[in-house]
Amino acid sequence: MKIFSSEQLYYADELTCKNQGITSVDLMERAATQIFNWLHQRMQGAQVPIHIFCGIGNNGGDGLALGRLLIEDGYNVTIYVANFTDKRSQCFLINYDRVKSVTKKWPILMTSEIDFPEIHPDDIIVDCLFGIGLNRPPEGWVKKLIQYLNEQRAFRLSVDIPSGMAANEPLLDAEAVIYANHTLTFQAPKLTFFLPETGRFVPYFEVLDIGLDAEYLYATTPLAQLIYKPHAKQFYKQREKFSHKGAYGHALIVGGSKGKMGAVVLSSKATLRVGAGLVSAFVPEGGNTILQISVPEVMTVSDTSQDFIASIKIDFQPSAIAVGMGMGQNIETKNALKKLFSEKKEVPFVIDADAINCLSNDKNLLKALPKNSIITPHEGELQRLIGNWKNDFEKIEKAKSFSKKHEVIVIIKGANTLVINSDNLYVNTTGNPGMATAGSGDVLSGMIAGLLSQRYNPLVASVFGVYLHGSAGNIVANEIGFEALAASDIIDAIGDAFLELFQKEELPQQESES
Repeated sequence: MKIFSSEQLYYADELTCKNQGITSVDLMERAATQIFNWLHQRMQGAQVPIHIFCGIGNNGGDGLALGRLLIEDGYNVTIYVANFTDKRSQCFLINYDRVKSVTKKWPILMTSEIDFPEIHPDDIIVDCLFGIGLNRPPEGWVKKLIQYLNEQRAFRLSVDIPSGMAANEPLLDAEAVIYANHTLTFQAPKLTFFLPETGRFVPYFEVLDIGLDAEYLYATTPLAQLIYKPHAKQFYKQREKFSHKGAYGHALIVGGSKGKMGAVVLSSKATLRVGAGLVSAFVPEGGNTILQISVPEVMTVSDTSQDFIASIKIDFQPSAIAVGMGMGQNIETKNALKKLFSEKKEVPFVIDADAINCLSNDKNLLKALPKNSIITPHEGELQRLIGNWKNDFEKIEKAKSFSKKHEVIVIIKGANTLVINSDNLYVNTTGNPGMATAGSGDVLSGMIAGLLSQRYNPLVASVFGVYLHGSAGNIVANEIGFEALAASDIIDAIGDAFLELFQKEELPQQESES
């Protein structure tokens, strides 16, 4: 599923009207009808009071059209217009007159706090104050109206986007945004639904198809790609019947230090479980026994150093390397890492944890980074790597610049993990809060290394690995809950995540908190 910018969506509106021979008001009627159908399917004529709050632009026009349709069908509707300026869109004015033609209960014009209505907890609030084109924060009594609506215990439904948010811009004022219980968005989700600073206002959303020009949407390069199961399923490589373990590669996991061998254990297990044919772990000598006992399927190669990695020497050519988990940042370790980059620069790399921190602290090491490496930072590691950012959008742009400059893939781990490859952005849809637990990132790095070992290209391995990782976490969380989830549980569910790819597909109703 594609995520478009507000500019692309506005152009799609214009092109749709031109190519389909309809007006903007007709398109607005189509959108309002979709919202009406959604509500009617759930309410079935129930006389619960519905309060529709409209702005004076096209989002307000959507609300007026929706209100008219509900009134015509006998629902208990009150429409309010936030009358904060004399400027009104043409579509708003047309739909305002249409409401007046079907009821004597005309929209209530609000001009101050005195006009705020009483709302019962069992009522429904429909938010149509501002749309995706908002370019300045709500102010004065309109801001107070938004805050007043947020204080109500009634169900809040936002149309297209919660008022106060933009589709692809940072928050203008976090205190002037509707906290929607549910959002019905038109044609495609908005990037702000998936980012930490803004996604909290959109815990649940559904996409309503309003019939925008299909050819344009198909041909247009989007702002980002949203990865659902149908996409992930296409990445899967079927195994051949007469293949052998050598056909699925020999992955190398490099990491560990005294007291932190568990990270390598988790990564090694995940690499095996995702399908690598062979896995070797290069660890400090003191970690050899731990690996042999914990993961008998994994071969080990020991450093001459007892407690940390000082010199990486192997006698085989790995098909993929994951490095950094629990590794520490000793000067000898940094030098060994630089030598590994130099000697194995043709091998696909996954760079995680302390290896990322080593890159951040040593620009020469950063210059030695092999092309097409996959870097998997959490936000703290990313900040050390690319510097501070003012908001999530600046963070993404800085990560894109880093990706382009060093020709690497950057995976920003989080509630909706982002995969960045140059200017291309991929947004994952699997995962849950229970995966915010020690070792979860080590499992992800191992899974991606295992896919690389099986000759998935780096971008596919990144996007597919992130999806499977989140899917495995969801499977476990559904069984034992968020709080009980541990990283080793994710590994145990990797096989189920593969099987889930081929279960009956349903387009999900996205939970952006996942």
